[in-house]
Amino acid sequence: MAKDTNEKARKKALLYHSQGKPGKIEVIPTKPHSTQSDLALAYSPGVAEPCLEIERNPETAYDYTAKGNLVAVISNGTAVLGLGGIGALAGKPVMEGKGLLFKIFAGIDVFDIEVDEKDVNKFVDAVKAIAPTFGGINLEDIKAPECFEIERRLKEELDIPVMHDDQHGTAIISSAGLLNALELVGKDIENVRIVVNGAGASATSCTRLYMSLGARKENIVMCDSKGVISVRRNNLTAEKAFFATTREIETLKEALIGADVFLGLSVADVLTTEMVQSMADNPIVFALANPNPEISYDKATSSRPDIILATGRSDYPNQVNNVLGFPYIFRGALDTRATAINEEMKLAAVKAIAGLAKENVPEAVNVACGLKTLSFGRDYIIPKPMDPRLLTWVSIAVAKAAIESGVARKTITDWDEYEDRLRDMMGYDNKLIRQITEMAIKNPKRIVFAEGNHENMLKAAAQVRDEKIAFPILLGNDERIEKLAAEHHIDLEGIEIVNLRHDRETERRTRYAKLLASKRAREGATFDEALDKMFERNYFGMMMVETGDADAFITGVYTKYSNTIKVAKEVIGIKEGYSTFGTLHILTGQKGTYFLSDTLINRHPSTENIIDIARLTADKVNFFTHTPVMAAISYSSFGADQTGSPASMHEVVQVIHERYPNLIIDGEIQVNLALNKELRDRKYPFSKLFGKDVNTLIFPNLSSANISQKLMQEMEVGEMIGPIQIGLKKPVHFTDMESSVRDIVNITTVAVIDAIVAEQTEGK
Repeated sequence: MAKDTNEKARKKALLYHSQGKPGKIEVIPTKPHSTQSDLALAYSPGVAEPCLEIERNPETAYDYTAKGNLVAVISNGTAVLGLGGIGALAGKPVMEGKGLLFKIFAGIDVFDIEVDEKDVNKFVDAVKAIAPTFGGINLEDIKAPECFEIERRLKEELDIPVMHDDQHGTAIISSAGLLNALELVGKDIENVRIVVNGAGASATSCTRLYMSLGARKENIVMCDSKGVISVRRNNLTAEKAFFATTREIETLKEALIGADVFLGLSVADVLTTEMVQSMADNPIVFALANPNPEISYDKATSSRPDIILATGRSDYPNQVNNVLGFPYIFRGALDTRATAINEEMKLAAVKAIAGLAKENVPEAVNVACGLKTLSFGRDYIIPKPMDPRLLTWVSIAVAKAAIESGVARKTITDWDEYEDRLRDMMGYDNKLIRQITEMAIKNPKRIVFAEGNHENMLKAAAQVRDEKIAFPILLGNDERIEKLAAEHHIDLEGIEIVNLRHDRETERRTRYAKLLASKRAREGATFDEALDKMFERNYFGMMMVETGDADAFITGVYTKYSNTIKVAKEVIGIKEGYSTFGTLHILTGQKGTYFLSDTLINRHPSTENIIDIARLTADKVNFFTHTPVMAAISYSSFGADQTGSPASMHEVVQVIHERYPNLIIDGEIQVNLALNKELRDRKYPFSKLFGKDVNTLIFPNLSSANISQKLMQEMEVGEMIGPIQIGLKKPVHFTDMESSVRDIVNITTVAVIDAIVAEQTEGK
């Protein structure tokens, strides 16, 4: 059975690398190239100008070529992963994979270079000869001891960053994990006894970096395949001789007695349960042999319940994965045009990675890892590779260290702008949400969450509390909420819980019922009827907002939106001067920010309804500091079809032009023409949209709007924020039943801003 499984895995891996275009990376042009004029600029004669500029000033190569964002991944194939010296060509899939990781995690372009040369001098000469092409060099899978000499020579003889990731990558990530593990067990790095099994490039680099962090050489014992490296052994390499101990021990078993830390970079199953049991209290074991660690996870954790264990595997907690470091270290180095990756930059990366593990983990990371809730502790001492915050945390720390240590040729002064640029480059964050989040933090409001005993609502409430976006109030059974919080390790401190069925809420239910009955007396409402409704979350929560007991209300992960709409109309009401209310979604992606309306409320809107939606949408777009340029969408353009929704949207635009001439809107128009300015301007130069980029789409009905929004969301063309309510008198917002924690947090942030605006409006 195992043989069949392995064969399936082998075929799957081969198919992955061969299907479609063979390999994993390609070169993509970054400039226009469709016309003869484009080609004349890209090559001859236009290319001569940047060539001459670079000849006059070599530094301008960073301005006119891809050098500043290009790294060479170079190997001779003498130590490929766990495969050994399989040769340069056989190692190419690994180098391509490294290039893929550079690109997807840090936006860095890569050429993989496989050099079929084992002689150190010839290899160094080859790399030096091609170095002008690149902004940095990542050495990969070169065996010890040659790798030490190769890296040393290249760092001395080149003026661009050079790093052998097999040495320093593991050192940086494991150092971050070690700092956090020591903090958890209350031990000082200066005093702990460390045993290192393995004496290759990675082990040597790890141990030296531990010493840079404060570990004392006399407290370190290093072992190789022959046992303890001691002063009594002959024929040691210079790297091994540096770590030779004077202690009267010969075996790994002896070395581990009373040891605080074990670092394994050797072979599988060399560490026994008896050895682990002989270690000091709260042992820290980093068993990093790949693919199988020095001791299995099950054996290690069962032998010592107080152990903190890290491996190189993704299927166990605390994975020491080099991808946490190298993309971002090179990102910071490239962006400062550093001449080297020095000790200060490596230590900055260590501290940034260690610090990030102590921060609250975004729900997107929990979901990506298939986990409920990650938090700093024995099973989480190192961030997960999918954490997008690594880009900014590590890159910025490294860039600052490059500048402060004097190896940067370019100085960054506006760090906020640099952080925004990193996020925008990778599409990891949403500048719009960041801006309104900053506004919310300055003036947080009381936000009621209708479904307090829903996992995502509870997590979102905890997150907005932690980030100081809002003061959350949960509606629900307090015992159930407390149980759910315990299951997910969520601290409820600072979160108010309101059990609206509890006797202590009798006074408030009565007060709310009287107000609602009075408000709707002319519509046949009675006090008894209103009192019954106060046992329902949506009625009670919206009355909290209506009476000022709360500032905004979030609902929808349980309730059908059609029922919620009815309650919102009864309790909150539609703004004066409008016939309806609606919702919009915001789509942010590489092509910009777009507003889609109405995506949730009006199934078959009348002409007046759509006009109101357009007006409300324009106000909200302005609210988000964008100038609304609106297209009335349909399946035909400008009267081509004079029936159905085209005729309705044609009428909508005509009325808006007459009544509200300051609104920029036109149509009806097909969506491709709305978004393609060049084509639209050529076909319809008379349009009010001429020369403008459309950022707002007004749809003719709920069907078209909701289908479009869901389609784009599932196609992952960008981040979708919403639904955002427009048109009610007070801030009541709806979520989808499938809303993620991030979705709810985003809506909560919008609700806080709405409440701030409402407060300011009332105060005028």
